[in-house]
Formats: sequence, structure tokens, C-alpha cells
Amino acid sequence: MNILTTSFTYSVTQGGLAVAADLVVVFVTPADLKREPDLAKTSPLVHPAVDQALIDSYGRSLFKAKQQEVQVIPTLGNLEAPYVAFIGIEDGPVSATGLREAAAAAAKAAARIKAAKVQIHVRQDIVEGPGGLEPQQAAQVLTEGFLLAQHRRKTAKQDAPAPYITESVEWVLTPSDAEDLNGKWERGIERGRIFAEGTVFARNLTNLPGNQLTPEGLAEEAERLAERLELEIEVLDEWSAAEQGMGGLLAIGQGSINPPRMIIVHYKGNPESDETWGLIGKGITFDTGGISLKKAEGMEEMISDMGGAAAVLGAMQIIGELKPAINVIAVIPSAENMPSDRAVKPGDVITTMSGRTVEIINTDAEGRVVLADGLTAAIKRGATKLIDVATLTGAVMVALGDVTTGAVTNDETLVQQVIKAGHRAGEPIWPLPSYPEYRKQLSSEVADLKNTGGRLGGTITGGLFIGTFAEEKPWVHLDIGGTAWLEKERGVTSKGATGVMVRTLAELLL
Repeated sequence: MNILTTSFTYSVTQGGLAVAADLVVVFVTPADLKREPDLAKTSPLVHPAVDQALIDSYGRSLFKAKQQEVQVIPTLGNLEAPYVAFIGIEDGPVSATGLREAAAAAAKAAARIKAAKVQIHVRQDIVEGPGGLEPQQAAQVLTEGFLLAQHRRKTAKQDAPAPYITESVEWVLTPSDAEDLNGKWERGIERGRIFAEGTVFARNLTNLPGNQLTPEGLAEEAERLAERLELEIEVLDEWSAAEQGMGGLLAIGQGSINPPRMIIVHYKGNPESDETWGLIGKGITFDTGGISLKKAEGMEEMISDMGGAAAVLGAMQIIGELKPAINVIAVIPSAENMPSDRAVKPGDVITTMSGRTVEIINTDAEGRVVLADGLTAAIKRGATKLIDVATLTGAVMVALGDVTTGAVTNDETLVQQVIKAGHRAGEPIWPLPSYPEYRKQLSSEVADLKNTGGRLGGTITGGLFIGTFAEEKPWVHLDIGGTAWLEKERGVTSKGATGVMVRTLAELLL
């Protein structure tokens, strides 16, 4: 299995608009289309003839420079480049999200005309960092947007054409007196490339069919990643998991012919520090619901039930490449949730690695059970702060749709840090309440707790189940049940797996 991303080359120059390319990209605002005629002549956007074609489109209401709106105009020999793509952006300071989406629109325009070499003209108000962004941040988000928008899900069709990928991008900066501007942009572009490739790694992993990605296969992918980045890794098979008392993981995995795995990756960037981040990702490689069988419609999308594991591995790829001075333990409890004569049943009582007993009410509430052992494994290996990422509930989609990730926490300071990191990454997160009354819904008459508190407040109670195993350490649960998979592409995100939370976790830790 090859799920690595395609590399591309880039360069940064300052000066006039460069044109030796297949496509020139220019960002324009509505104000640019209303300029005085004299200014348009003395200071053209690209070339007077091309600009006039753009103004004509505006006059006919074919192009209004709305955000992400694209107008591709042939240059008809007026420039060396055969096409110019004008991309609409907002008037005034452009937000990080606005820049990402504008770059995504540019990437899609490049793919549409099969442009191998693209030159992007960066406006003066973007060059030095708009809307409170630093130049390096502006370069990063533009690069992320361009690369992420080019990604397409790989298919097994015999006659499917390969998605068109731009080979090189040249960022042409408006001349500026800012010190080391080119260097800041180069560093930002490189960081953006690393962030985008970590996200694409997670997308490709999540998009793999269930027959191609079993728990053992997921462990092999993690091993390849660890070997490439020189990270320490443990992979516990079913026998090792039994020796360590991982009753939650084993119970969920016992119904499948493909046995479970506990995957643990260590990054030690600051051995002198006592602080260690624990990242725990739900790794259910396919989820039928078990004995509490899901309905058939849409079950094929349950290949995405390891989206949390993919997010953690994608973040570890970024961390392993940038090598920050932090310590991280990434834990991925991985299993297939299948119905069989061996499968865990409603009414069963199991003992987790922490020693707590759990009454299984619904076998389709399996992710929280394997994550219980995942949190305990992270804590036993020294984690002091915990973030778990999981496609945990359908209820989160009812509440927040496919736009926002839900969060449950026991630490307000930590969750605000996570939310801010999500804002920087363009991945919105919304905190949900965690009042004691919700926790009472998990009370069981025969065990320490039961694995579901019913339909009401399902996202909250699911998160609080996991939080029980945090042992009062700072902890945040991120429910990506609505955001890990899209039915159609949107902005920087292609159809299928989104790789959501890869960049949020990286922003948080870096």
C-alpha cells in the first residue's frame, strides 16, 4: 500500500508579475473591478487587454469577485502564459480561512486547464500578512489550501484517469521593504507543505477499503511511518493486549477474524521535560455495529471509523518532520467491530485495562470502549495531557452537521487551547457541556458504568464515558463523527475522508 503524497516544487520571487507559466493566478477584490479608468491603465492587474476582458465579465455579471469565485481568461498572446485565473477574495484584511479557500480555488482552476506550472501573484496586502497574520502564516495557509484542494480519492477503476497534479508553483511577491520577506515565505510554504501532506496521508489512509486496511494493516502503516521518521513504536497483538489486561479492546475485536492491535508511537523531543502529550485515536477499521447491527444504507462509509487514528498518525508525521522540543505518545486502539458467534453481546460485562468494569448496552457504542484502554495505555506510559479524536457518535452530526467538531472536556483551559488551534487550522470546534447530570446517565446496576447513556445528550455522554478513564488528567475529547467524511467536496476538502484534526493537533502541539 502506498499512501504517500505526491511532492511538488515551489519558489518565491519578488518583482513584477512573472508570466512564464501555464497559468497565472491573480487575487482580486470587488473594489479592483470598480477602479477608475486612469488607474486601470497606469497600473493594470495583468495586462490592459486581459484586464478589459475581466471588466467586461464584471459588466455582464459573469464575475463579481465573490470569495472563491473564479474567472479564467485566455491571454490570446498578450502574455507568455496562455491563461490567467482571477480569484475573488474579500475586501479588506483577508482571513486565514479566506486565503486557504482562495488558494483552493486556484488549485482547482489549475487542474481544470491541466496547468503543470503555476505562478501566483500575491497582492501587497497579503505579502506582509493580512488580518493579523504574519507573512509566514500567510504563506503556510495559501500552500495548505493549494495542496489540499488538489487531493482526490484514489480509485480502483481500471480506466480511471489519474487526478491532475500541478508540478510547480511560483509565488510572485509584490516588492516590499520588509526584512527577510522571501525567507519568511519560504519557511511558511515549507511548513504548509508538511501540514498538507500530513493531512493527505490521513485522508488516503481513511479512504482505504476495509478489506485492504485491517487492524494489522493499520499497524503496518504506523510501523512504516515510524521507520521513516525514526520514531519508537510498540504494536501489541491480541496476546500481548491480554497480558496487559486490555479487556475493552479485546472485547470489541473478538468478533472478527482480523484480531485487534494496540499501536503506540513515541516521540521524545524534550527528554528533560516531565510533560508528555497523549494523542489517542479511535482505530475501528470497519464498524458493522456488531450484534447491535447498523442499517445497511450507508454502512460502506464505516471504513472512515478509523478517522481518529488517521488524524493522530497524520499529526505524528508532521511532528516527526518538524521535530519540535516536546514529548508525544500516540496511542491507537484498533479493531474490527463484527457480528459473529464470538462477538461481544449486549448485557455482557467486561473489565478494562484500568480495572473498571463496563456493562455493554449497545455493541455499536464500541469506539469509547477501545478508547478507554487507549487512554489507560497512554497514562501508563507517562502522558500528562490527553486529547482523543474519534468518529464517536451520529448525534454530533445531528447537533453540528458536517461543519464543526464537537468537544467534551474536564479542563476549560486545555479545550480553549484546542479551539484556538482549530481556528488557526481552519477546523472549527464547538465545546459541549459536561454537567454531572450527564455522567449519571452512564450509571449501571451491574458494573462501574455502562457504555451508553441513551439517545439524549449522546455526544456528551459518549465523551464523558471516555473521560472517566482520564484519571483526572487534563483531557479533551474531539468527536469528528460529522466532520471526518464529506459526501461532496467543499473548499480545501475533497469528497470522502477529510483528514480533519490533523492540522489542529499539529498547531496545538507546535
